[in-house]
This record gives sequence, C-alpha cells and structure tokens, in this order.
Amino acid sequence: MTADSDFLYLDYAATTPLDPQVAQLMQEVHTSAFANAGSTHRAGRRSAAVVGRAAVQLGALLQADPDCFLWTSGATESNNLAIAGAAKIRAHRGKHLVTMRTEHKAVVDVFIALEKQGFEISWLTPDANGHVSSEDFEAALREDTQLASIMHINNETGVVQDIAALGAICREHDVLFHVDGAQSVGKVHMDLDTLPVDLLSLTAHKFYGPSGIGALYIADGVHIEPLMFGGGQQRRLRPGSLPVDLIAGLGAAAEVAGNRIDKDLEKFTTLREALWRGIQDVGGLQINGSPDSGYPGILNVSVDDVEGESLLLALEPLCVAAGSACNSQSQEPSYVLRALGRSDFEAQSAVRFSLGRPTTRADIDIAAATYRNAVRKLRDMAPERVA
Repeated sequence: MTADSDFLYLDYAATTPLDPQVAQLMQEVHTSAFANAGSTHRAGRRSAAVVGRAAVQLGALLQADPDCFLWTSGATESNNLAIAGAAKIRAHRGKHLVTMRTEHKAVVDVFIALEKQGFEISWLTPDANGHVSSEDFEAALREDTQLASIMHINNETGVVQDIAALGAICREHDVLFHVDGAQSVGKVHMDLDTLPVDLLSLTAHKFYGPSGIGALYIADGVHIEPLMFGGGQQRRLRPGSLPVDLIAGLGAAAEVAGNRIDKDLEKFTTLREALWRGIQDVGGLQINGSPDSGYPGILNVSVDDVEGESLLLALEPLCVAAGSACNSQSQEPSYVLRALGRSDFEAQSAVRFSLGRPTTRADIDIAAATYRNAVRKLRDMAPERVA
C-alpha cells in the first residue's frame, strides 16, 4: 500500500491499471493520428498505419497473422461475436454446442441465448480442481456438434485448461474451437501458429492496456456471421469507425507484455507462495482451483465459519473479490465454485486475491495479516454453536 493511497489493490483479474508507456503513446496518437482510419486522405492513412502497427504488435505477442484480428470493444463483444456468429453460420452442420459450467458470464449467457434459439448445449462439469479431462470433453462431442468453447484461464480460480489437447480433439472431429483468452493473453505464452484454436477472444484492460478495446482472433478459413450492421469496416464483420488511440494502446500493451511475461510469472509465483504461507495456518482454509498448476497471479480461498459478505467488509482496505467482477453486486454464491463441488457457504466465503505488476512483497505481508485478523475477528464475534 503506497503512502498516497487509502487502499491496497489486489484485484488485477478484474482490471489492470494503464501501463505508463501505453498511456504516453495513446496521448501522442490522440494528437497526431485522430483521423478516421477508413479515410483515404493523408491523415486517414496515418491513422490506418497506427492500426496496422497495433495488429503487428498483437500478432507478435500471440504468434499470429496480424490480418486475423478483428477489433472489438472488449472480450464480452468478442465472445458474443465468436460464439453466436460461428454457431449461426454453421447451423447447417449441426445445432449441438459444448462448453463448461465454469465459463465467464460473457460466454455462459451467449450459450443460454442460443439454447433459446433452438441450439442444444452440453454443459461440462469440471473435476474438484476445476479441470475438464480430454476424455470427458471428447465424450461430449456428437456427430452434430459444430462448436465448442472453453476458457483458457478461469477468471475466478486461475485454473488453466489444456487448450492444446482440447483443440486437437476438436480438429479430429471437425468441431470449431473457441477460447476465451481474456485472462491469458499477455500473461502467459501463447502460439496461435501451432495451437489448434479457431477463435480467441481478448481484451486490453486485462494486460495493462486501455478499457473499451479488445480483439477477436479468427483463424484463416474460419467464417462467422456479423452481429451488427451499418458499414463495411473490418471485412463487414464488425462495422464502425475504429478507435485509433485505443487500438494503439492495445498494441503497445501487447508489446510490453511480450517483453515481460516470464518476469511477471516468476514474480507472481513467488508472491502467491508467500501469500499462501501467510494465511495457510488459518483453520478451515481451502484453496479453490488447482493448488499446484494454476495461473500464479490468482489465489482463491474459502474458509469455514465466516460469512462471506462480512469477510469482504472486514478485509478493507484490501481490494479483493468474492468472484467475478461482473457478478460482484449479486449476493448469490459463485456458480463457478458451486460447479467445483463447493457448498453455498464455502462459495460465499471465497475470496479471490489477484496479483499485478505493482504488487510488492510488503503488499502480500499486509494482505496476509489483514486476512488472518479479519477471520479471527469474525469468528470471535460469532455466537457459540450449541452442541
């Protein structure tokens, strides 16, 4: 916690601050390349060049052809466009789709909407650590399965799915494979030149870029239907004038991320281990997700005998989450943790700590002490149970 701050931010899975290098570039672009990138005059060509450079930067991060990206408003739009756009254009192939119960709401709700439109969905349940096995995944595929969507890194638990293995199964069965990469792009190494992924969603604000801009990777030869209409921009798949400064920010954030992924992973591994050591003696503590193989920037724990909402209040000034930021206003227990077999009480008492580049070892020590004290205080205040 810095001297000029009244809170300690440990919610980087929800959003990250804008990298200073990215902010500086965006300011320069906002001044020098403000023209419509679709205009053919000199100013427009300058803006188009900025957009092209960002595509190259993102392509370098993901080892992908820069021409395979569509710019969107973020991962939510990318997920909608990928899943609904692909399912509808391939409806003649079949109307059976596969996904997991632990997906982000931006995926779950798209499938629910498609279900109401006549598609049949197989909802896979993970094991107690949050993983889906290749055997269970393949068993869910049918002759009429035409699309599967699996999140790479879970936003609540940090569980990492084996998208290489799952994608290979999809290729064998001629099933289109979509990956929600909102929590993985810019945080772990990805090579779309070799990974069997057809569609990948991402958003800049998860890796120190600006909010309001994302992208959808569409592999060569893959086709989707547009969800919006009104112009010929971006191959008529996603109309609208491009936000040049935001796109430049995404590209710059991708370049910065590519240069420091290994450094960040090493740092988060050390800090996560320190955080767990600092709280593991709290009685009745349980890690949600994979204890050993998850993304090191996330630690999600539940605790016995403590009410969840009271715990979050007692943890102030820590900025942590009870689940997804998109569902933070709801008092319902996390459906992700319920899918892992947690009880309502265990799910409600869950706290997600997510680490970021600014996080220090001193922050971790403060967070651990705050968590221990909050649990102890709430347990002391609770009425004694009658045997």
